Amino acid sequence: MSKHVGIVACSAEGAALCYRTLCAEAPALMGEHMHPEVSMHTHPLGEYMVYIRSGNWQEVAKLMLSSARKLSDIGAQFAISPDNTIHQAFDLVIAESPIPWLHIAEAVADEAKTNGFRNLAITGTKYLMTGPVYHEVLKKFSLSCQIPDEDDREKIDTIIFKELVNGVFLEESRLYFNEVIQKVKDRGCDAVVLGCTEIPLLIDPSDCPLPTLDSTRLLARAALKKALREG
Repeated sequence: MSKHVGIVACSAEGAALCYRTLCAEAPALMGEHMHPEVSMHTHPLGEYMVYIRSGNWQEVAKLMLSSARKLSDIGAQFAISPDNTIHQAFDLVIAESPIPWLHIAEAVADEAKTNGFRNLAITGTKYLMTGPVYHEVLKKFSLSCQIPDEDDREKIDTIIFKELVNGVFLEESRLYFNEVIQKVKDRGCDAVVLGCTEIPLLIDPSDCPLPTLDSTRLLARAALKKALREG
């Protein structure tokens, strides 16, 4: 038996990729057509954005907890959130959550350490890049990080909210990301965190200037391991 995974979703494309990854990779470990029981709940991204834009992380936490409680009520035994930005409310959430959580940045940091990376470039929303989520977690893992400059952060943020979360993936945006990643590579970064859960749907690791750390799929794999290890 495996544990019941609860997905606290925020943006649809990233949540869908996380769900698909968990279900697609499970059969190699569990047998044909098998995966852990999975349930998902999400409040509209628009509700989250009101509070994210105003920096009201208490209200972000309330939305996350609302989802966690609903998932717990239908049997989920732990939770994940395939959204990096809202992890800024993570500590507020776990203090009141009825079920334990995995942290997306810890899944990324584990992979970085395993592969010997030391100085990570962080890409994602402007709230994530300038916020504490990765800076604090990576410090615990004795890893350092850098972020793109302000103009690049603003353009990346625009691409995420105007294109990626709406399922729009343009070649010009992919090439722009590669240009930004080359800049941080030139500053000494040895891997790049795809820290918006939609970015992996845009970036092609085969021609990216740096090795990629796919936060969405890494979280799904961490959830699969937890579901099987503790089931």
